[in-house]
Amino acid sequence: MGRLRARLTGEGVEGILITRRENIFYLSGFSGSAAVLFVDGTQQVLLVDGRYATQAKAECSGFTVVEVKRPWPDGVAALLERSSLKRVGFEAAHVTYEGWTKLAAALGDTVLVPLVGVVEALRMVKEQGEIERIKEAVRLVDEAFGRCLPALRPGVRERDWALELELTLRRAGAARAAFEFIVASGWRASLPHGVASEKAVAPGELVVIDCGAVTGGYHSDFTRTVAVGTVSHRQQEIYRAVLAAQEAAIAAIRPGVTAEEIDRVARSVLATYGYADYFNHSTGHGLGLAVHEEPRLAQGVETVLQPGMVVTVEPGVYLPGEGGVRIEDVVVVTPTGAEVLTTTPKRELVVTGRC
Repeated sequence: MGRLRARLTGEGVEGILITRRENIFYLSGFSGSAAVLFVDGTQQVLLVDGRYATQAKAECSGFTVVEVKRPWPDGVAALLERSSLKRVGFEAAHVTYEGWTKLAAALGDTVLVPLVGVVEALRMVKEQGEIERIKEAVRLVDEAFGRCLPALRPGVRERDWALELELTLRRAGAARAAFEFIVASGWRASLPHGVASEKAVAPGELVVIDCGAVTGGYHSDFTRTVAVGTVSHRQQEIYRAVLAAQEAAIAAIRPGVTAEEIDRVARSVLATYGYADYFNHSTGHGLGLAVHEEPRLAQGVETVLQPGMVVTVEPGVYLPGEGGVRIEDVVVVTPTGAEVLTTTPKRELVVTGRC
């Protein structure tokens, strides 16, 4: 909490209202879905309604838990009125205009100051306990993918296989899926976010599989591309290009390098293969309490990598009407370079579903 209070001084505010669910969990340990956390120089107060009072008191040692009928705006307004603070920050990216106007109307002389990314900046560098939770979420996906892959055969619907993968993850201990799984076969593999559909997998198609698990509140994110039944020279060529780009980007990760430099490395490799124009998203993103966090490995992002940051590295090539390839690993920035947490093999284009 000391790091947060130091940030508030730099932002020119006396306190902050935290409303984003992941940020509340990060700071207090409260896992419920509705609360407002207030932090100033002397107190840390969690406002909840009657549904969560008992839970909050059990989860949030060291916090004052206040039960109110409506935490926002009534509970917040009453709390700020008692505090006599003049400038209080709020999470501008997570408060609606309606929510802001209601609170502003209920306040007296207190000025609400919009802040962006204050807690998110703290979350970028993970502590060892956080990394261990991410490792477990990664392990669950590695194992579930290996178990389910043999069932990915011609005639199987994307949605059915995705469901089996999710069930396998849940049975293995995942709290939930990290997001709606992508299982995109054939021409649909050219859709970077081609969530599993009713389409049946056909022989000779590439299938992009993107999935993740949540455990202990922390996410994993995983992508592999496989061929079903047979594999062509063209498919192997695209796969080798993406693999080379991904491996080069991972090799470039180390403290002191900027996020955009990692993105530049991946794109330059794809350019040597002639596929630069078919890579239409960032090279990766931070990972933790949310599946997409800072820092993004993308053009124009000047964030300097530090030990303890956890990122995905996931270049791809997407050829409209033909198909696509993406390979994604979870990587921890270490004091000397990078540690790849994902263990599923990727050196060769895996072929499944052979008769």
